Amino acid sequence: MLLVVDVGNTQTHFGTFRDGELVQHWRFATERAETCDELAAKLAGMLALHEVTFPDLQGSIVSSTVPALAVEWEGMGRRYLGHNTMVVGPGVRTGMPIRIDNPRELGPDRLVNAVAAFDRIGAACIVVDFGTAITYDVVSDDGALLGALISPGVEISLEALAERAARLPRVELVEPRSLIGKSTIDAVRAGVIYGYAGQVDGIVRRLRAEMGDETTVIATGGLAHVVVPFCEGIDTVDDLLTLQGLRIIHERNQPE
Repeated sequence: MLLVVDVGNTQTHFGTFRDGELVQHWRFATERAETCDELAAKLAGMLALHEVTFPDLQGSIVSSTVPALAVEWEGMGRRYLGHNTMVVGPGVRTGMPIRIDNPRELGPDRLVNAVAAFDRIGAACIVVDFGTAITYDVVSDDGALLGALISPGVEISLEALAERAARLPRVELVEPRSLIGKSTIDAVRAGVIYGYAGQVDGIVRRLRAEMGDETTVIATGGLAHVVVPFCEGIDTVDDLLTLQGLRIIHERNQPE
């Protein structure tokens, strides 16, 4: 089995693959100070729910937006899994040209998403990732990562609003009851959800004007399910896109 791990700033999403098929996947909150031993204990507990043990894992790959945790996951692989965990970064073959000014500043999760999207679509595409930030990664028709747009994520905006406006409460991210809020909570919820949906549609419309109207747009990320139902420009949602991309990259780095 192959272990794939996507470490985000807010959540860590990981799963296991057998013969190219996803067996199971889980999410837990990212704790930046966790050690390789703590990660091993958490991982072992979740795997045990499906009667999977460390010896069952013959390979592993991780992408991490938190550099310190990439080191800890790599150490966990050596100590507990008995093999070297592949870390997405410089030197790892992805099969995707990167046409940005400084490829080393590219977030590994964004690269993984782009690889998975182009492998699936085989043509120009845009990946909208609803995470701590909302990223729009653009892939050309010949499979090169052209660049991106990045904006603050939904939860960051809600936290900032609650902290800076004394009379505005923290709001749970659920579907608004109506466009026009009849209470402060409803008004904030509608403003955030419809506001971000409008942002997504506006950016996607401009990107399609540049890339071509036929460009496929894929949404992913932990908060996609909250905003995408109110968007008009998203073609499909794939919550497992990053995990699939990790599997693809791992396969591309195996000896022929």
